[in-house]
Amino acid sequence: MGDQIRRPGNPKVDIKPKSKISASRKLSLKIMLLNRAMEDLEKEKQDREEEKNRYLKEKHPPLQLSGLSLGELQNLCKQLYAKIDVVDEERFDYEDKVNKHNKDINELKLKVQDLGGKFKKPALRKVRVSADEMMRALLGSKHKGSMDLRANLKSVKKEDIKQEKVLTSEVGDWRKNVEAMSGMEGRKKMFDAAGGGQ
Repeated sequence: MGDQIRRPGNPKVDIKPKSKISASRKLSLKIMLLNRAMEDLEKEKQDREEEKNRYLKEKHPPLQLSGLSLGELQNLCKQLYAKIDVVDEERFDYEDKVNKHNKDINELKLKVQDLGGKFKKPALRKVRVSADEMMRALLGSKHKGSMDLRANLKSVKKEDIKQEKVLTSEVGDWRKNVEAMSGMEGRKKMFDAAGGGQ
């Protein structure tokens, strides 16, 4: 059974062929890849620093303050202040764009989750809570006394049940009642029974 390949007619056989690379060779390749990645990260960090220094030298040449009069120093301060305003406006605009893009990304992620239908519901545990505990949780200190639901139930006595059976047996056959109550005599009996003829 060693190296079986999956065939269309036999879906149960699903064994991958063994790798031809030894474990030590895999490990050495992983180490080489990690070293290469670390070197690339260091190079990228140095490139960023060089780009930052080049940009700062281009935008802000070193100041030469020696030999400047008071008026020239004031003009220089005004120019620097104007540059600071421009940079602050740009920084604010970039931060606003970044926040807007992050918000859009989050909305798109939610849409993707909705469309994919892979929203993970949190695992809930069943908790047994009595009526008193639930009322205490809802009302807090306002809830007083215990809530005994069984005490509020109507108690049924055996005598009431027997009395109801007697009433139903007195009615008897419904055909006899219909014949007795039909016609004028039956209506008179019903009128008298209701207390109308007093």
